[in-house]
Amino acid sequence: MGRKQREPWYAAGLAFQCTRCGDCCRGAPGYVWVNEEEIAAIAAFLNEPVEQVRAVYTRPVHRERSLRERSNGDCIFWDAQAGCTIYPVRPRQCRTWPFWESNVATPEAWERTCRVCPGCGQGELIPAEEITRRVRVIRL
Repeated sequence: MGRKQREPWYAAGLAFQCTRCGDCCRGAPGYVWVNEEEIAAIAAFLNEPVEQVRAVYTRPVHRERSLRERSNGDCIFWDAQAGCTIYPVRPRQCRTWPFWESNVATPEAWERTCRVCPGCGQGELIPAEEITRRVRVIRL
């Protein structure tokens, strides 16, 4: 007999509906990790050469790459009027928000996330299986 897998604390799912407010795209500096596949998708979407997108819109951080930020901490692809200008091809880190391991590790972590993200705790109930899938995707 195999060991029974323990259900996550969010087994009933968590509500989330992106409001496209941009709070996760603006403000404090940080990293939005991108891989070569994501850089290529952004380049195709922008109709620009991959090398140009890598040089202009990303920066090296250790042995990885992150999207660049403006001097105020905003993502290079954030526009106050239009929102995310690469939304259809946004990186996996953006696609999986707020279902990052740090945000769903405990009920308290989720409550903290809900205080900073107006879409958390609102809208569609996301099933636990989908939350866990998104947490795993961001680890890749």
